[in-house]
Amino acid sequence: MALKIWLDGKLVDQEDAKISVFDHGLLYGDGVFEGIRVYNSRIFELEAHIRRLYNSAKAIRLDISMSPEKLISAVEKTVEANGIIDGYIRLLVTRGVGTLGLNPFVCENSSIIIIADNIQLYPEELYETGMKVISATTVRNHPLAIPPQVKSLNYLNNILAKIEALDYEVPEAVMYNHEGYVAEATGDNVFIIRDGVIYTPPAEAGSLEGITRSVVIRLAKEDKLEVVEKNLTRFDLYVCDEFFLTGTAAEVIGIVEIDGRIIGKGKPGPITKLLRKKFFKYAHGKKL
Repeated sequence: MALKIWLDGKLVDQEDAKISVFDHGLLYGDGVFEGIRVYNSRIFELEAHIRRLYNSAKAIRLDISMSPEKLISAVEKTVEANGIIDGYIRLLVTRGVGTLGLNPFVCENSSIIIIADNIQLYPEELYETGMKVISATTVRNHPLAIPPQVKSLNYLNNILAKIEALDYEVPEAVMYNHEGYVAEATGDNVFIIRDGVIYTPPAEAGSLEGITRSVVIRLAKEDKLEVVEKNLTRFDLYVCDEFFLTGTAAEVIGIVEIDGRIIGKGKPGPITKLLRKKFFKYAHGKKL
């Protein structure tokens, strides 16, 4: 069955969901987006995603042509129209139609696109056995160039690092900032565990303030686990006891090797497994 796509105020058939070649989102990657999960017909942390979207838009002076309340309604209608029970939503806001020049203020109206479909980022067995990653040589964008809190349509920085990972036949790469500190993976946030303490890079290191990241931190603290945001080096990743990534599509996935160094005992550790279990229950609306 063809998907129904929300495009600028109405649902249209997938084949009719088209944008102008003069849209600044296409020409310059000028826009923002959110990736959102659906579990058991419930849209996961929708208000938090919408809040982050509007904050990203405000930071780049992009006016979203719908109120948050109406946008939430549009997301819900798109999910319902496609019969999504467990799936993924891609919500995009582009600057809209403009000219071949860089001037964003010639774009009169932003364009809103909502896609609701199914997704499986990693095979299920990878969550049991753990994942291998590499360190990317591609440096994370400087935080003064593009604030890491902005979830921008321009993902070329991440894509170049992703290419490095695929060249080494692994799914993910860890990106470091201009000072050599851990920023994030190409599409996920980074966590490590050392001596029972959970560490994760702060936003100022170049990491997105992930929605899943925030939920996992909250769940860890509720379980009396200590969580510390601090700058991490490559050495910290090499010698940690456990290592996991979080993200909307990835959820919580253990890392068992980086740059040929085995993490812990070479399989997802007990705290990683605990947080994955707690996140799964929380996401599916089950009592913890």
